[in-house]
Amino acid sequence: MHSYFSTVAANLGCKRFQFKLTDHGRILIIGISILLLKGTILKQKMIVIKIGGSTLGSQDTTFEDLVTLQKQGQQVAVVHGGGALITDWLKKQGVATRFVRGLRVTDEATLAVVVAVLAGVVNSDIVAKINSLGGKTVGLSGVDGGLLQARIQDPEIGLVGEVVKVDVKPVKALLRAGFMPVIAPLGLMITKNGSSQILNVNADTAAAEIAIALKSEKFILLTDVAGVLDKQGKVIDSLTIQEAQDLISGGVAAGGMVPKLEACLRAVRHVPMARIIDGRKANALRDELEGIGQGTTIRS
Repeated sequence: MHSYFSTVAANLGCKRFQFKLTDHGRILIIGISILLLKGTILKQKMIVIKIGGSTLGSQDTTFEDLVTLQKQGQQVAVVHGGGALITDWLKKQGVATRFVRGLRVTDEATLAVVVAVLAGVVNSDIVAKINSLGGKTVGLSGVDGGLLQARIQDPEIGLVGEVVKVDVKPVKALLRAGFMPVIAPLGLMITKNGSSQILNVNADTAAAEIAIALKSEKFILLTDVAGVLDKQGKVIDSLTIQEAQDLISGGVAAGGMVPKLEACLRAVRHVPMARIIDGRKANALRDELEGIGQGTTIRS
């Protein structure tokens, strides 16, 4: 027991520590040890994970992995997509879907469906599933608390937002309270006359901006392919910023991979590492954090 207390004292920076312990003394030092341990847990490195609806199949274990990570004390914020379901809903209503550079062209009719699907159906479903597995999570959108403040990105694609400011206070409040935030990618635009407008924000872009604002240690995108592919269709293990830019400009990366790579390029100027991995694989997230995951790494 004496050697244990001496170790605690050494960890506290005490060069000499003489013990003549009463029961109160032992309780005090055990209490200090618990506080030190708790402080270590609270300093767990932050990870932002973007999950897409297309990755959540029958073999997917994303929700189970997230619960496991939370119970291990890992600080995690989740941003989700839902593009496939939005397209399905629009099709049922006879509304055509069009993409420009991987971004959905969004008019008023499309936006109404986007908000209903992302902030309503998808967000609530993810929160319900994680909670049912024993996790603690709360859903919100980028509109809540002014989390994602945005402006019109390009009139050509309509009500699509470019994030101009991130206020992570709502996210940090949930993390401090022991909850995992699950965020729907919607932005809030305040016009000059004080009126508000909800904007559709690409989920990859939203996740990158949140990762930067939270000073995340790692930014992970779960997708429905094995990683970034080269011209021969083989997975590229690692990319520099320039190499990723060349894939985009050369047309090797196309469609939905373009905003993913652009989000990673934005993130890695502030975040140590971005990863694009296959979210359809069982235990993909746990393997990733154990250092045995497969996919593509983008570094600055």
